[in-house]
Amino acid sequence: MNQGETTAVKIPFGLYLQSRFFAATAGLWRHLAEFETAAVADEIRHRIISRPVYVTSLARAGTTIVTEMLERHPDLTSHRYSDFPNIWTPYWRNYLLQKTRRQSPQVIERAHQDRIQVSIDSPEAIEEVLWMHFFPAVHDDIHCKVLDKHDQNEGFDRFYRDHIRKLLAIRDASRYLAKGNYNIARMRYILNLFPDARFVVPIRDPVHHIASLVKQQRLFLAAHAKDSRIGRLLAMSGHFEFGPGRRLVNFGDEAILATIAKAWSKGREVEGWSLYWATTYRHLLHQLHETPALCKATLLFSYEDLCAHSNSVIEAILDHCELGFGGYETVRDEYNRRLSLPDYYHPDFDTDELETIHIHCSEIHDSVQKYCHEVVHFI
Repeated sequence: MNQGETTAVKIPFGLYLQSRFFAATAGLWRHLAEFETAAVADEIRHRIISRPVYVTSLARAGTTIVTEMLERHPDLTSHRYSDFPNIWTPYWRNYLLQKTRRQSPQVIERAHQDRIQVSIDSPEAIEEVLWMHFFPAVHDDIHCKVLDKHDQNEGFDRFYRDHIRKLLAIRDASRYLAKGNYNIARMRYILNLFPDARFVVPIRDPVHHIASLVKQQRLFLAAHAKDSRIGRLLAMSGHFEFGPGRRLVNFGDEAILATIAKAWSKGREVEGWSLYWATTYRHLLHQLHETPALCKATLLFSYEDLCAHSNSVIEAILDHCELGFGGYETVRDEYNRRLSLPDYYHPDFDTDELETIHIHCSEIHDSVQKYCHEVVHFI
Protein backbone atom coordinates (compact mmCIF):
# COMPACT_ATOMS: atom_id res chain seq x y z
CA MET A 1 0.00 0.00 0.00
CA ASN A 2 1.25 3.44 -0.89
CA GLN A 3 1.37 5.17 2.48
CA GLY A 4 3.40 8.24 1.62
CA GLU A 5 5.48 10.12 4.12
CA THR A 6 4.28 10.37 7.70
CA THR A 7 5.27 12.66 10.50
CA ALA A 8 5.78 11.62 14.10
CA VAL A 9 2.77 11.40 16.41
CA LYS A 10 3.53 13.55 19.44
CA ILE A 11 1.76 13.88 22.78
CA PRO A 12 2.25 16.77 25.19
CA PHE A 13 4.08 15.70 28.34
CA GLY A 14 1.58 17.57 30.49
CA LEU A 15 -1.35 15.70 28.95
CA TYR A 16 0.36 12.39 29.63
CA LEU A 17 0.97 13.23 33.29
CA GLN A 18 -2.59 14.46 33.77
CA SER A 19 -3.96 11.33 32.13
CA ARG A 20 -2.00 9.10 34.50
CA PHE A 21 -3.19 11.14 37.47
CA PHE A 22 -6.87 10.93 36.56
CA ALA A 23 -6.60 7.23 35.68
CA ALA A 24 -4.98 6.49 39.06
CA THR A 25 -7.54 8.52 41.04
CA ALA A 26 -10.71 7.61 39.13
CA GLY A 27 -12.48 6.40 42.27
CA LEU A 28 -11.95 9.75 43.98
CA TRP A 29 -13.14 11.65 40.92
CA ARG A 30 -16.28 9.54 40.74
CA HIS A 31 -17.17 10.77 44.25
CA LEU A 32 -16.33 14.35 43.27
CA ALA A 33 -18.58 13.95 40.23
CA GLU A 34 -21.46 12.94 42.47
CA PHE A 35 -20.74 15.96 44.69
CA GLU A 36 -20.82 18.15 41.56
CA THR A 37 -24.19 16.65 40.61
CA ALA A 38 -25.62 17.53 44.01
CA ALA A 39 -24.13 21.05 43.87
CA VAL A 40 -25.73 21.87 40.50
CA ALA A 41 -28.94 19.91 41.09
CA ASP A 42 -31.17 22.95 40.57
CA GLU A 43 -29.54 23.71 37.22
CA ILE A 44 -29.83 20.20 35.79
CA ARG A 45 -33.15 19.18 37.34
CA HIS A 46 -35.19 20.22 34.33
CA ARG A 47 -32.71 19.10 31.69
CA ILE A 48 -34.37 16.30 29.74
CA ILE A 49 -32.26 13.84 27.76
CA SER A 50 -34.28 13.76 24.58
CA ARG A 51 -33.37 11.79 21.44
CA PRO A 52 -29.61 11.55 22.04
CA VAL A 53 -27.65 10.90 18.85
CA TYR A 54 -25.02 8.15 18.75
CA VAL A 55 -22.54 7.96 15.87
CA THR A 56 -20.91 4.54 15.72
CA SER A 57 -19.30 2.06 13.36
CA LEU A 58 -16.00 0.27 12.90
CA ALA A 59 -13.10 2.71 13.23
CA ARG A 60 -12.14 4.58 10.03
CA ALA A 61 -15.66 4.41 8.61
CA GLY A 62 -16.22 8.18 8.74
CA THR A 63 -17.58 8.57 12.27
CA THR A 64 -15.30 11.52 13.07
CA ILE A 65 -16.35 13.70 10.15
CA VAL A 66 -20.04 12.86 10.73
CA THR A 67 -19.75 13.76 14.42
CA GLU A 68 -17.90 16.97 13.59
CA MET A 69 -20.62 17.91 11.13
CA LEU A 70 -23.49 17.14 13.52
CA GLU A 71 -21.85 18.97 16.41
CA ARG A 72 -22.24 22.14 14.37
CA HIS A 73 -26.02 21.84 14.78
CA PRO A 74 -27.25 24.36 17.39
CA ASP A 75 -29.29 21.74 19.26
CA LEU A 76 -26.40 19.34 19.84
CA THR A 77 -23.36 19.20 22.05
CA SER A 78 -20.75 16.49 22.42
CA HIS A 79 -17.71 15.68 24.48
CA ARG A 80 -14.64 17.49 23.19
CA TYR A 81 -10.91 16.97 23.33
CA SER A 82 -10.82 19.45 26.21
CA ASP A 83 -13.00 17.10 28.28
CA PHE A 84 -10.13 14.63 28.60
CA PRO A 85 -8.59 13.62 30.92
CA ASN A 86 -10.97 15.20 33.46
CA ILE A 87 -14.21 13.80 32.11
CA TRP A 88 -15.61 13.38 35.62
CA THR A 89 -16.76 16.90 36.49
CA PRO A 90 -17.99 18.34 33.18
CA TYR A 91 -19.91 21.24 34.66
CA TRP A 92 -17.09 22.71 36.75
CA ARG A 93 -14.38 21.93 34.21
CA ASN A 94 -16.23 23.61 31.34
CA TYR A 95 -17.22 26.53 33.55
CA LEU A 96 -13.56 27.16 34.42
CA LEU A 97 -12.52 26.85 30.79
CA GLN A 98 -15.08 29.44 29.76
CA LYS A 99 -13.90 31.83 32.45
CA THR A 100 -10.16 31.43 31.89
CA ARG A 101 -9.90 31.20 28.11
CA ARG A 102 -7.96 34.10 26.68
CA GLN A 103 -7.50 33.13 23.03
CA SER A 104 -8.86 30.85 20.35
CA PRO A 105 -7.52 27.28 20.55
CA GLN A 106 -4.84 26.10 18.13
CA VAL A 107 -6.02 24.02 15.19
CA ILE A 108 -3.80 21.16 13.98
CA GLU A 109 -4.09 17.95 12.01
CA ARG A 110 -5.02 15.12 14.35
CA ALA A 111 -2.68 12.23 15.13
CA HIS A 112 -4.29 9.98 12.50
CA GLN A 113 -2.81 12.19 9.75
CA ASP A 114 -6.03 12.04 7.72
CA ARG A 115 -6.60 15.71 6.84
CA ILE A 116 -9.01 16.28 9.74
CA GLN A 117 -8.10 19.47 11.61
CA VAL A 118 -8.90 19.55 15.32
CA SER A 119 -8.60 21.77 18.36
CA ILE A 120 -9.49 21.26 22.01
CA ASP A 121 -13.02 22.33 21.05
CA SER A 122 -13.43 19.52 18.49
CA PRO A 123 -15.82 16.68 19.32
CA GLU A 124 -14.20 13.41 20.31
CA ALA A 125 -15.00 9.95 21.72
CA ILE A 126 -14.37 10.75 25.37
CA GLU A 127 -17.20 8.98 27.21
CA GLU A 128 -15.41 5.63 26.77
CA VAL A 129 -13.56 6.42 30.01
CA LEU A 130 -16.87 6.17 31.86
CA TRP A 131 -17.80 2.87 30.24
CA MET A 132 -14.41 1.44 31.24
CA HIS A 133 -14.84 2.57 34.85
CA PHE A 134 -18.30 1.10 35.37
CA PHE A 135 -17.69 -1.98 33.20
CA PRO A 136 -14.06 -2.83 34.08
CA ALA A 137 -13.87 -5.81 31.71
CA VAL A 138 -15.48 -4.03 28.77
CA HIS A 139 -12.29 -4.31 26.68
CA ASP A 140 -11.45 -7.85 27.76
CA ASP A 141 -11.70 -9.66 24.43
CA ILE A 142 -11.77 -13.11 26.03
CA HIS A 143 -15.54 -13.00 26.60
CA CYS A 144 -18.45 -11.59 24.61
CA LYS A 145 -18.71 -7.84 25.10
CA VAL A 146 -22.10 -7.23 23.53
CA LEU A 147 -24.23 -5.30 26.02
CA ASP A 148 -28.02 -5.28 25.94
CA LYS A 149 -30.88 -4.67 28.37
CA HIS A 150 -29.91 -7.74 30.40
CA ASP A 151 -26.57 -6.12 31.30
CA GLN A 152 -27.96 -2.97 32.88
CA ASN A 153 -25.71 -1.36 35.48
CA GLU A 154 -27.81 0.88 37.72
CA GLY A 155 -24.79 2.76 39.01
CA PHE A 156 -23.62 3.55 35.49
CA ASP A 157 -27.11 4.42 34.27
CA ARG A 158 -27.68 6.97 37.02
CA PHE A 159 -24.20 8.45 36.74
CA TYR A 160 -24.35 8.60 32.93
CA ARG A 161 -27.72 10.38 32.87
CA ASP A 162 -26.52 12.97 35.39
CA HIS A 163 -23.28 13.40 33.45
CA ILE A 164 -25.15 14.13 30.22
CA ARG A 165 -27.48 16.56 31.97
CA LYS A 166 -24.52 18.48 33.35
CA LEU A 167 -22.93 18.69 29.91
CA LEU A 168 -26.20 19.94 28.40
CA ALA A 169 -26.58 22.53 31.15
CA ILE A 170 -23.10 24.04 30.99
CA ARG A 171 -23.21 24.13 27.17
CA ASP A 172 -26.85 25.28 27.08
CA ALA A 173 -27.73 22.59 24.54
CA SER A 174 -30.94 20.62 24.20
CA ARG A 175 -29.59 17.32 22.90
CA TYR A 176 -26.57 15.08 23.41
CA LEU A 177 -24.31 13.77 20.66
CA ALA A 178 -21.83 10.93 21.21
CA LYS A 179 -19.19 9.42 18.98
CA GLY A 180 -18.13 5.95 20.07
CA ASN A 181 -16.99 3.13 17.82
CA TYR A 182 -17.35 0.61 20.65
CA ASN A 183 -21.01 1.54 21.01
CA ILE A 184 -21.71 -0.67 18.02
CA ALA A 185 -21.66 -3.51 20.57
CA ARG A 186 -23.91 -1.59 23.01
CA MET A 187 -26.70 -0.28 20.81
CA ARG A 188 -29.42 -2.31 22.50
CA TYR A 189 -28.13 -1.30 25.94
CA ILE A 190 -28.24 2.36 24.96
CA LEU A 191 -31.68 2.01 23.38
CA ASN A 192 -33.00 0.44 26.59
CA LEU A 193 -31.51 3.36 28.53
CA PHE A 194 -32.83 5.97 26.06
CA PRO A 195 -35.76 4.51 24.05
CA ASP A 196 -35.84 7.57 21.77
CA ALA A 197 -32.09 7.44 20.93
CA ARG A 198 -30.98 7.79 17.32
CA PHE A 199 -28.07 5.85 15.84
CA VAL A 200 -26.09 7.03 12.82
CA VAL A 201 -23.82 4.41 11.22
CA PRO A 202 -21.59 5.15 8.21
CA ILE A 203 -20.46 2.10 6.23
CA ARG A 204 -17.35 2.23 4.07
CA ASP A 205 -16.35 0.12 1.07
CA PRO A 206 -14.24 -2.72 2.52
CA VAL A 207 -11.24 -2.33 0.20
CA HIS A 208 -10.71 1.33 1.07
CA HIS A 209 -11.80 0.81 4.67
CA ILE A 210 -9.28 -1.98 5.25
CA ALA A 211 -6.56 0.07 3.54
CA SER A 212 -7.22 2.84 6.05
CA LEU A 213 -7.20 0.42 8.99
CA VAL A 214 -3.86 -1.06 7.89
CA LYS A 215 -2.42 2.43 7.47
CA GLN A 216 -3.45 3.50 10.96
CA GLN A 217 -2.05 0.38 12.60
CA ARG A 218 1.31 1.00 10.95
CA LEU A 219 1.23 4.65 11.94
CA PHE A 220 0.57 4.05 15.62
CA LEU A 221 2.98 1.13 15.89
CA ALA A 222 5.72 3.32 14.42
CA ALA A 223 4.82 6.13 16.80
CA HIS A 224 4.84 3.80 19.80
CA ALA A 225 8.26 2.47 18.81
CA LYS A 226 9.58 6.02 19.18
CA ASP A 227 7.56 6.94 22.27
CA SER A 228 6.10 4.19 24.49
CA ARG A 229 3.84 6.71 26.21
CA ILE A 230 1.60 6.73 23.15
CA GLY A 231 0.37 3.20 23.72
CA ARG A 232 -0.34 3.93 27.40
CA LEU A 233 -2.19 7.14 26.58
CA LEU A 234 -4.35 5.32 24.03
CA ALA A 235 -5.30 2.77 26.67
CA MET A 236 -6.07 5.40 29.33
CA SER A 237 -8.34 7.26 26.92
CA GLY A 238 -10.19 4.11 25.85
CA HIS A 239 -8.74 3.76 22.35
CA PHE A 240 -7.76 0.19 21.59
CA GLU A 241 -8.38 0.18 17.83
CA PHE A 242 -4.71 0.64 16.90
CA GLY A 243 -1.22 0.43 18.29
CA PRO A 244 0.56 -2.12 20.49
CA GLY A 245 -2.52 -2.62 22.68
CA ARG A 246 -4.87 -3.34 19.78
CA ARG A 247 -7.90 -5.29 20.97
CA LEU A 248 -10.92 -6.62 19.17
CA VAL A 249 -14.53 -6.31 20.23
CA ASN A 250 -15.73 -9.79 21.06
CA PHE A 251 -19.15 -10.07 19.41
CA GLY A 252 -19.60 -13.61 20.68
CA ASP A 253 -17.73 -15.65 18.07
CA GLU A 254 -14.52 -16.78 19.75
CA ALA A 255 -13.52 -18.93 16.75
CA ILE A 256 -13.47 -15.86 14.49
CA LEU A 257 -11.46 -13.89 17.04
CA ALA A 258 -8.92 -16.69 17.29
CA THR A 259 -8.60 -16.77 13.50
CA ILE A 260 -8.09 -13.00 13.36
CA ALA A 261 -5.50 -13.09 16.14
CA LYS A 262 -3.63 -15.88 14.37
CA ALA A 263 -3.63 -13.98 11.06
CA TRP A 264 -2.29 -10.84 12.72
CA SER A 265 0.34 -12.77 14.66
CA LYS A 266 1.68 -14.06 11.34
CA GLY A 267 1.68 -10.59 9.76
CA ARG A 268 -1.42 -11.14 7.62
CA GLU A 269 -2.97 -7.76 8.40
CA VAL A 270 -5.36 -7.71 5.45
CA GLU A 271 -6.81 -11.12 6.29
CA GLY A 272 -7.31 -10.15 9.93
CA TRP A 273 -8.96 -6.84 9.13
CA SER A 274 -11.17 -8.46 6.47
CA LEU A 275 -12.49 -10.97 8.98
CA TYR A 276 -13.00 -8.23 11.58
CA TRP A 277 -14.80 -5.99 9.08
CA ALA A 278 -17.17 -8.82 8.23
CA THR A 279 -17.86 -9.91 11.81
CA THR A 280 -18.49 -6.33 12.94
CA TYR A 281 -21.16 -5.65 10.34
CA ARG A 282 -22.60 -9.16 10.56
CA HIS A 283 -23.20 -8.41 14.23
CA LEU A 284 -24.78 -5.06 13.37
CA LEU A 285 -27.16 -6.58 10.80
CA HIS A 286 -28.12 -9.33 13.24
CA GLN A 287 -29.02 -6.77 15.91
CA LEU A 288 -31.12 -4.76 13.47
CA HIS A 289 -32.92 -7.89 12.29
CA GLU A 290 -33.59 -9.17 15.82
CA THR A 291 -34.67 -5.82 17.33
CA PRO A 292 -37.27 -3.88 15.27
CA ALA A 293 -37.08 -0.86 17.60
CA LEU A 294 -33.32 -0.65 17.04
CA CYS A 295 -33.79 -1.03 13.30
CA LYS A 296 -36.18 1.93 13.33
CA ALA A 297 -33.76 3.98 15.43
CA THR A 298 -30.76 3.32 13.16
CA LEU A 299 -29.67 4.95 9.92
CA LEU A 300 -27.06 3.16 7.83
CA PHE A 301 -25.53 5.01 4.92
CA SER A 302 -22.55 4.66 2.63
CA TYR A 303 -19.52 6.81 3.40
CA GLU A 304 -18.87 6.96 -0.35
CA ASP A 305 -22.40 8.32 -0.87
CA LEU A 306 -21.80 10.90 1.85
CA CYS A 307 -18.84 12.16 -0.16
CA ALA A 308 -20.52 11.94 -3.58
CA HIS A 309 -24.03 13.11 -2.64
CA SER A 310 -23.32 15.17 0.45
CA ASN A 311 -26.41 17.37 0.48
CA SER A 312 -28.83 14.48 0.18
CA VAL A 313 -27.13 12.29 2.77
CA ILE A 314 -26.79 15.15 5.26
CA GLU A 315 -30.49 15.90 4.88
CA ALA A 316 -31.29 12.20 5.43
CA ILE A 317 -29.19 12.20 8.61
CA LEU A 318 -30.90 15.32 9.96
CA ASP A 319 -34.30 13.90 9.13
CA HIS A 320 -33.54 10.62 10.87
CA CYS A 321 -32.25 12.42 13.97
CA GLU A 322 -35.24 14.80 13.97
CA LEU A 323 -32.97 17.82 13.81
CA GLY A 324 -34.33 21.04 12.38
CA PHE A 325 -32.80 22.14 9.11
CA GLY A 326 -33.40 25.85 9.55
CA GLY A 327 -30.12 27.74 9.84
CA TYR A 328 -28.09 24.64 8.99
CA GLU A 329 -27.93 25.30 5.25
CA THR A 330 -24.58 27.06 5.54
CA VAL A 331 -23.04 24.09 7.35
CA ARG A 332 -24.50 21.66 4.83
CA ASP A 333 -23.13 23.68 1.92
CA GLU A 334 -19.71 23.87 3.59
CA TYR A 335 -19.51 20.09 3.92
CA ASN A 336 -20.83 19.65 0.41
CA ARG A 337 -17.68 21.50 -0.72
CA ARG A 338 -15.32 19.83 1.77
CA LEU A 339 -16.28 16.18 1.66
CA SER A 340 -14.31 14.00 -0.71
CA LEU A 341 -12.82 10.54 -0.78
CA PRO A 342 -9.26 10.36 0.62
CA ASP A 343 -6.54 11.20 -1.89
CA TYR A 344 -3.56 11.21 0.51
CA TYR A 345 -3.10 7.44 0.24
CA HIS A 346 -4.26 4.72 -2.15
CA PRO A 347 -4.91 1.01 -1.63
CA ASP A 348 -2.14 -0.98 -3.21
CA PHE A 349 -3.23 -4.53 -2.41
CA ASP A 350 -1.96 -7.38 -4.51
CA THR A 351 -4.29 -9.84 -6.24
CA ASP A 352 -4.31 -12.29 -3.34
CA GLU A 353 -5.13 -9.57 -0.82
CA LEU A 354 -8.00 -8.26 -2.94
CA GLU A 355 -9.32 -11.79 -3.24
CA THR A 356 -9.08 -12.20 0.53
CA ILE A 357 -11.15 -9.06 1.07
CA HIS A 358 -13.70 -10.23 -1.48
CA ILE A 359 -14.03 -13.69 0.07
CA HIS A 360 -14.59 -12.43 3.60
CA CYS A 361 -16.46 -9.17 3.04
CA SER A 362 -18.47 -9.26 -0.20
CA GLU A 363 -21.56 -11.04 1.14
CA ILE A 364 -21.86 -8.82 4.20
CA HIS A 365 -21.10 -5.72 2.12
CA ASP A 366 -23.89 -6.61 -0.30
CA SER A 367 -26.33 -7.02 2.60
CA VAL A 368 -25.30 -3.73 4.16
CA GLN A 369 -25.59 -1.92 0.83
CA LYS A 370 -29.12 -3.22 0.33
CA TYR A 371 -30.01 -1.84 3.72
CA CYS A 372 -28.43 1.52 2.87
CA HIS A 373 -30.41 1.65 -0.37
CA GLU A 374 -33.65 1.02 1.51
CA VAL A 375 -33.00 3.71 4.10
CA VAL A 376 -31.46 6.50 2.01
CA HIS A 377 -34.03 6.74 -0.74
CA PHE A 378 -32.15 9.03 -3.06
CA ILE A 379 -29.55 6.39 -3.92
